[in-house]
Amino acid sequence: MDRSAAYAARYLAKNVVAAGLADRCTIQIAYAIGVSDPLSLYVHLHGTGRVDEGKLEKLLPEMMSLKPRGIREHLGLNRPIYARTSAYGHFGREPEADGGFSWEKTDLVDALKRAF
Repeated sequence: MDRSAAYAARYLAKNVVAAGLADRCTIQIAYAIGVSDPLSLYVHLHGTGRVDEGKLEKLLPEMMSLKPRGIREHLGLNRPIYARTSAYGHFGREPEADGGFSWEKTDLVDALKRAF
């Protein structure tokens, strides 16, 4: 779950910035063993936000399920896409056509702009 949640946080934060809602975005998600819904979602825009952080904290889970299954399905993490992450890291790469690095996509931009 740690890796999946890190991918989800990266994906959401990257979409927030790509939508122009902030210049910087940090997202923290907390889980407990045996509880599928996150215990908390924290959004910090580092003073660069053009929207309310609290509103984003409520909106983001509506755009993507943050349950373990929801993350796996939304980002397609059940496929064998991890070998290529062993070199040059997990983040900062281009999304690939076969679903590799799906957490780098910015496909929520239009929905985020419409929400604000």
